[in-house]
Amino acid sequence: MSDALNELGNHIATTRHECVIGWSVDHGELNVDVAPSNIVAFVEWLRTDPNCKFSTLVDITAVDYPERAKRFDVVYHFLSMYQNQRIRLRVGLREEEMLASIVDVHPSANWFEREVFDMFGILFSGHPDLRRLLTDYGFRGYPLRKDFPTTGYTEVRYDEEQKRVVYEPVSLVQEYRQFDFMSPWEGARYVLPGDEKEEAKG
Repeated sequence: MSDALNELGNHIATTRHECVIGWSVDHGELNVDVAPSNIVAFVEWLRTDPNCKFSTLVDITAVDYPERAKRFDVVYHFLSMYQNQRIRLRVGLREEEMLASIVDVHPSANWFEREVFDMFGILFSGHPDLRRLLTDYGFRGYPLRKDFPTTGYTEVRYDEEQKRVVYEPVSLVQEYRQFDFMSPWEGARYVLPGDEKEEAKG
């Protein structure tokens, strides 16, 4: 399998050298780093090239590396049912950079790109309806960025007096949160079936 992937990687890098920054086969998977400016044309070529035929978009996600100049990797996973192969594309982006949408090539990218926008704040130019998908209206921040606080910025609760849902700033400061990691079984004042066997051994 690795020979076939190496052969495919060589074919892709040689044929589309203007798009490919680098490639490797890791853990039995082909990874290709793609220049942001060429992503749409490259994805279209992967779909139509007879040696590739990556016609199924499986997923689009992102990874946040706050310490890097190119903070984000946008990651695409494709499947070729014709060649029985998979490929992963990575596109490095600065925080303020936009990336072209691939919705015109793969309509199924619509909600994937909306999710990446919602979770990471990455903008896709040319997307037909780029708005939040998983978070609520007026949500502040991007939950899968590494600098997003685990408490969030807003608390949502139902107010009995106002008879409606209200949004309030989080009053709990993250560094002062206390977590109880004790097992629910520790400190129990009852005997569970089978405990007598442990006592008999002692």
